[in-house]
Amino acid sequence: MAAKRDSAVSEQAPPVALVRRARRIYRELAQVYPYAHPELDFENPFQLLIATVLSAQTTDLRVNQTTPALFAKFPTPEDMAAADPEELEQILRPTGFFRAKAKSVLGLSAALRDDFGGEVPGRLEDLVKLPGVGRKTANVVLGNAFGVPGITVDTHFGRLARRFGWSTSDDPEKVEQDVIRLFPKSDWTMLSHLVIFHGRRMCHSRNPACGVCPIAHLCPSFGEGETDPEKAKKLLKYEKGGFPGQRLKPPPDYPGQPAPPLAGS
Repeated sequence: MAAKRDSAVSEQAPPVALVRRARRIYRELAQVYPYAHPELDFENPFQLLIATVLSAQTTDLRVNQTTPALFAKFPTPEDMAAADPEELEQILRPTGFFRAKAKSVLGLSAALRDDFGGEVPGRLEDLVKLPGVGRKTANVVLGNAFGVPGITVDTHFGRLARRFGWSTSDDPEKVEQDVIRLFPKSDWTMLSHLVIFHGRRMCHSRNPACGVCPIAHLCPSFGEGETDPEKAKKLLKYEKGGFPGQRLKPPPDYPGQPAPPLAGS
């Protein structure tokens, strides 16, 4: 019986070659982006939670341009929960889907006030009970505000996981489960930053910059995008392309330019 169980486990384990290549990709991305970080501006767990909820279907840049006024007006869950819905909607309008987002922000702030004493909980099972909070948002908050390792499967991470051969699924939870089998838990949060950074800067959805990609030699999907180095170089974004980043207040070691504030603010 034990032999059968061991056999079943070994059959489910990812191939050794896949694990080795995945971890080499991780190491080489860490050399390319030693400054990788969450690209949402925040000063505490509550700000990160709200910013991550607002980042759905918009850019981190637009969220970062919007949250200074939001947190200046409503700095705590108690303040946010008591906000006038119409005033909140107007502040959130630049992020898109502002009515739904205002409803989520009000609901999760009230839940924090009523159920958690005004504090953001540090457990995934508690976070996902909050309105508008799923596993992706919970893992962002846990990894970056509480130091709890987690995989953040956003659109960039999912795309690159499939291109790298780490997963074949379009389901974020399945991608998460496939990837955690390839890496030690201690790598999960930084892995998320590195993969998302690479997806935003080089490995784009429509035309990845394959010709200048530093891990092209490890990528089974090389050739899906522009392979000519000169043409590929023109596709680079943010600091790799010489443009501002997404954060108005980036970390001290970030080599690029801070993003500009919202026009007219």
